Amino acid sequence: MTILLEGKKLRRTGCVSAFICGGLLAALVPVLNIAFRTGCFTNTAESPLTVLLNGNWQMMAMLNVLFAVAGACVMYHTEYADNAIQKMRTLSIRESTIFFGKFILMTVLIAAVYLMEAVAIAFCVAHWFTAEAGLISDMIKNFCYMFLMMIPAAAFSLVIASACRNMWVSLGIGIVCVFTATLLPSSNFLLSLFPYALPFQTLSTAAGNSTLWYCTAACIETVIAGSAELIYVKGRRSCE
Repeated sequence: MTILLEGKKLRRTGCVSAFICGGLLAALVPVLNIAFRTGCFTNTAESPLTVLLNGNWQMMAMLNVLFAVAGACVMYHTEYADNAIQKMRTLSIRESTIFFGKFILMTVLIAAVYLMEAVAIAFCVAHWFTAEAGLISDMIKNFCYMFLMMIPAAAFSLVIASACRNMWVSLGIGIVCVFTATLLPSSNFLLSLFPYALPFQTLSTAAGNSTLWYCTAACIETVIAGSAELIYVKGRRSCE
């Protein structure tokens, strides 16, 4: 019931169309990049999928995180506008269920964006390279891994948005976090666990057993974000 209600509110915000347009924009990155710089991608001995992800994923991941930050801000802006969230508290609905409903919808939207990007990568492989055996399974593993890396950033973006009445404050915090992540050295394992830095990880850049550690860290950080929201909601209610 909560997810249906959040879905109806989401349609009125224009978030769905914004994510679709954003996904198409991110999907165009590898297509345009290889179209104008074909020799830089095709003259290499690495697998086509690895070449395309190494050459394009940093920009695509940057766009994906910015979509999540902006989407979280818009989702909660509708709650704080005209004191709608205060009215929701008079109903028999826990405020935390609003957060988790938005989180589920956010993951669905992100999954749709990643699907469009996967189709774009598959098109580039089919058009400019010779497809290798096992390409489909490799793409599924890579995009599932990168999707998991994206979840903590989306969760923390929603937590920040829920804590800020002013949408511009949460948007500013999110953008600062994103650009901070781009400045962190990827060679430092602990710094690379920053939630907004995880989306820049790919299977090809993760060495050895680090993929397991990154997956574990992503799950733990998502749980931490959900727990932080529960604590924040209870603390805010006790102070009001």
